[in-house]
Amino acid sequence: MVVKSQAKAYVTKGNFMEKTEEILRLIACGETSTVQFKEELMRLLQHSGNLYAEEMIVENSDYQDIDLYRFEDFYQEKYKMLFEKEKLGEYIENLDLGKAGKLNRAGALLFTKKPEKNIRSFFISAIWFRGFEKWENDYVSSDNLKGNLSQQYEKGYNFIMNAMLKRQAGQGFNSLGKSEIPEIVIQELLVNALVHRDYFIQDTIKIFIFQDRVEIISPGVLPNNLNEEKIKRGIRKKRNPLIDSFAADLLPYRGIGSGILRALQAYPTIEFLNDRQAEEFKVTIWRPKIEIEKP
Repeated sequence: MVVKSQAKAYVTKGNFMEKTEEILRLIACGETSTVQFKEELMRLLQHSGNLYAEEMIVENSDYQDIDLYRFEDFYQEKYKMLFEKEKLGEYIENLDLGKAGKLNRAGALLFTKKPEKNIRSFFISAIWFRGFEKWENDYVSSDNLKGNLSQQYEKGYNFIMNAMLKRQAGQGFNSLGKSEIPEIVIQELLVNALVHRDYFIQDTIKIFIFQDRVEIISPGVLPNNLNEEKIKRGIRKKRNPLIDSFAADLLPYRGIGSGILRALQAYPTIEFLNDRQAEEFKVTIWRPKIEIEKP
């Protein structure tokens, strides 16, 4: 791609660190030649660790957008300190969640009630199809799952689990059925999608449920030199280190690279596709074939 090669040449020419501020100025002032050039520069800067989408300021935001009760609960539980409401701005800036009265994307996604008010594409689009392909028009349920990352996780988890069959699996008649796909699989893969997606790409996470599979599709390919085989062995690279650092306190997330390993151990019938052409990472969880269980 010409744009990609031009951007890479610009970034790597001379001393990279000396050019970082100039590149950011060109992006901010709109002086680069094309939208694609801007996007490619951002990705290259992200790849080098000099720019993170999560740190970009949300221009229409305000510290008052923070869900104060949620933030207070988090702060007191995490730091075991008294929370003083009049110091909200100080807390936000000390935690790198905002600057000069405006939140960054991480702050908005983690701690506001309605981040979609100012950052419109960072939610989950979910469809439960009756058949086997997404071009079919007939669906059981469809919804846009919005809110902060914790709310998106809860809504996404419930959307998937409501579609899962609950099987007797050798239990007594009065026992509650077990989900056809173990709950830990949905937990781990959904949290991974929310924490590790590319927040430079203005698109939603997709959840597609079919008769034979569940797909979770994240915007952006795996960062740096990661591939499907490496992540299955627990190798990880942080794309969003700020969100990652808070996720363990707000989501069912460990942050040690073991999530995919646990999912595969619990349910091996999972496929991963790092689709560079489509700029997306797709996880396919194959549903078990339904058989009549005999006593």
